[in-house]
Amino acid sequence: MATQSEKILFLGVLLFFLGLVVGLFIPMMANPRMGLTTHLEGVINGMFLMILSLFWSRVNLSDRALSIVFGLAVYGAFANFSAVLMAALTGAGKMMPIAGGQQGSAILEGLISFLLISLALAMLAMSGMLLYGLYKPRRAAVRG
Repeated sequence: MATQSEKILFLGVLLFFLGLVVGLFIPMMANPRMGLTTHLEGVINGMFLMILSLFWSRVNLSDRALSIVFGLAVYGAFANFSAVLMAALTGAGKMMPIAGGQQGSAILEGLISFLLISLALAMLAMSGMLLYGLYKPRRAAVRG
């Protein structure tokens, strides 16, 4: 469990760093508004992963379930960053019209759409599992 916590912390700091780096290049992107979104997603999802690492040991789930939560959290955070980064660099992103996404190639739009839908499902499942693991009472240690 400590290993997963340490990996989540490292990946959170990495994503936070990537979000900061992207912020330096916002004016050069095809869609600067989406570039700002990428910057914010990197920073916020990085902080989320760092915070998750702080209470990881308090989540009362089986090792298998913790591995699933780990995978979903990391996938969701990095898929979010990747999807909006692709949209910012190419100007595509019809699923995100508020940020001024234009129509891109079918392959690019399909990839961005897949990432957005799958990350939403991953984050919802991960959050539900976390809530259950934090609510579920711990078994008292058996002495004797």
